[in-house]
Amino acid sequence: MSEYKTEAQKKKFYRNSDWNNLRQQALARDNYECQQCKREGKVHVDSIKVQGKRKSVELNVHHKYEIEHYPQLALVLDNLETLCLQCHNKMHDRVFGATKQKKWDDEMW
Repeated sequence: MSEYKTEAQKKKFYRNSDWNNLRQQALARDNYECQQCKREGKVHVDSIKVQGKRKSVELNVHHKYEIEHYPQLALVLDNLETLCLQCHNKMHDRVFGATKQKKWDDEMW
């Protein structure tokens, strides 16, 4: 069984054709929709490729049990779910540019 502890090991895994094939299966199974948004009653689908332009990345395939800690589940379809970038970043506590809500919304005189 492979180990995925270092960045180089993870990078090699995510460039592997076995991963890319399984990733496509997960996207198709999840109907190219973010499963977390769906649970929240929202809809976030994949972007559409426009001729002559680069397709924007909208969806990631997330390992429910991370490969670093559960390498035996790295290529198990049931361990994968489709998430939009925002939900995927939230899952990994990578929230950027979040502004703090004001405690009071007083009028300025």
